[in-house]
This record gives sequence, structure tokens and C-alpha cells, in this order.
Amino acid sequence: MKKKNIFLTVLLVFGMVGFGLAAAQQAKPAGYHQVKKFAIGGEGGWDYMALDASTRLLYVTHGTQVEIVNVDTGAKLEPITGLKGVHGVAFAPDKGRGYISNGRGNSVTVFDLKTNKVLLEIPITEQNPDAIMYDKFSNRVFTFNGRTSNATAIDADTNKPVGTVAIGGKPEFAQTDGKGMIFVNNEDKSEVVAFDAKTLEVKKRWSIAPGEGPSGLAIDLKHKRLFSVCDKILAVSDYENGKLVTTVPIGNGPDAVRFDPATGLIFASCGEGVLTIVKQESADKYAVLETVTTARGARTMELDPKTHNVFVVTAEFGPAPAPTTEQPRPRPPVLPGTFQVLVYGK
Repeated sequence: MKKKNIFLTVLLVFGMVGFGLAAAQQAKPAGYHQVKKFAIGGEGGWDYMALDASTRLLYVTHGTQVEIVNVDTGAKLEPITGLKGVHGVAFAPDKGRGYISNGRGNSVTVFDLKTNKVLLEIPITEQNPDAIMYDKFSNRVFTFNGRTSNATAIDADTNKPVGTVAIGGKPEFAQTDGKGMIFVNNEDKSEVVAFDAKTLEVKKRWSIAPGEGPSGLAIDLKHKRLFSVCDKILAVSDYENGKLVTTVPIGNGPDAVRFDPATGLIFASCGEGVLTIVKQESADKYAVLETVTTARGARTMELDPKTHNVFVVTAEFGPAPAPTTEQPRPRPPVLPGTFQVLVYGK
């Protein structure tokens, strides 16, 4: 072969390789996309998820039980069963215990974080405990009770209720600053309520309008910011001054929000089937980075601080029944056996 032809052949080969590499790079998703799926199965509705980062176990509330999945291997462990309309899970690592809110049982189930075995059940007089959290500073577990519009404080040593806080509306998710102040969304009045974890005294309230019906709540301790997900709006608050800072558009029907301090990203999971990812450019400046298609009903979420993956949970649905006078907007039924956790990452 002549030298000229050899040179042209080499150029052609390298050109094809370069084109193939470019095409492969373009084929890879640029941002967050589905990377795994954990099939759970079973029947019933669902609510919160919580990840124990130390054991790598994801706890998913599901009807009358809590499903447990290893997020690294996908292995499904034996669930915590015999519960009553479970809503949330909280961890007290320094106590070696976890806590589950039973909405229909008006109680909190305590379990061992090593064995996942139930230790005891704490009855409370307040009704429909929904969100639940542990505050190490005050050594208390707090339940946020939808039907009685208040929060119950439980001593984490004695496992006894020690008082309540009047929220003045339906409380949703809550956060702690780790220094004695608890923040909770008031869904009925579109506001954030701040109360003292030890005295149980409400210290301040502030509106997050135009945000309506806030549910999920995340916290940025460094910049003293709260992130409340409302219908189609992420409301950003300055919790030190008690005022709304800005709002960002998100998807419809959100229920959970997480902030990743390592990346400066805020994730909002929305029931319409999207995950809105917002970039924190500064304490007061935020912009939508991308909107990722997930699945219908995937409005509950958790974040893995190690891998920066996001977990959402949903199921497949059948056709909605015909409207009636009693049920003018009937929900589509969940198909048995289709309950699943979807994992999104880069």
C-alpha cells in the first residue's frame, strides 16, 4: 500500500473511533436518571422513607408494615409487621433505636436498629401521628399529629410522652437546627412554625405564601435556610429571621424534599411523576437545574448522602372507578404486587 493511502486509512479509522466516542458520550444521560429498581411487592398505600446511612438500610412505610431494603445490594430484609397505618420512621442512633408513627393506632412503635425487632409500643392521646423525628439536643422524639393539629414530645430515655405543642393547623414534615429549635410546616395555613424543643413554646410563625399546602421540609444548616415543598412551588425561608426568601417552580403534587449539602442540590419529588432538581447558587439564589421524569405517584423520597442517589417509591395503577356522589374524584387502585423503589443517580 502506498504511504498516502496508509495515512488516509489511519485518519479514517481514528475519525470513526472519535465519532463513535462522541456518539457514546451523547448517548449517556447528562444528569440524573434511573439507575436501579427495587421490587417490593405486597399491597397497601405508602408514605415516608428513611435511610439509615450507617447500616445502608432503607425503611419504607407500607400499609401495616415497614419494608426494609439494603440500598447497596438491593436485598430485601424481613419487614417490621403488625403495625397500624404507618406513616414515618425516625432514628436515634445514640440510643440504638428506631421509631415508627402509627396513624391509625395513635401510637409509636419502638424497634432495635441492629435487629429490627419491635421493643415496645408507646400510646399517645393525640390523634393520627404522621411525620416523626428524633432531636438529639432535647433527647426527644416528636410526632406531628394531623387530626389534633399538634405535636407530641416523647422522652427518648423513658419512652413516655412529656407534652404537646399546638401547631394551629395540620402539621406536616419537620426539621431541627440541632440547637433546640424545631421547625414544622403548617399545611392548613401555609406557614412554618418554630418551637422550642425543651419548653415546647412556639417562638415564631411566618407565611410562605404564595406557597400553598406545604408538606415536605428540608434544612440547610450552613446558610440557615428551610425548603418547603408546596403545590408547584419550592418556598425558601430564612429560619433565623423568620421570613420567606424566594420561591422556585417545581412539579405538581410534591410530598418530599431533600437538600444535599455536598452538592448544593435540592430535590423535590412530585406525584405527577417528576423529580425537580434545584441548584443552590447562593443562600438567596436558586435555579431549576433539571426536571427528571420518574413515575406516576412517586411523591415520597429519600436521599443517600454517600452516593448522592435519590430514592422514590411508587406502584402501578389500574383505571379509576366511575365518580359517585360520595366519591366525585375517585383514586385509581394500586395494582397488587407492583410496589417498588426507583433509584435515580448520575
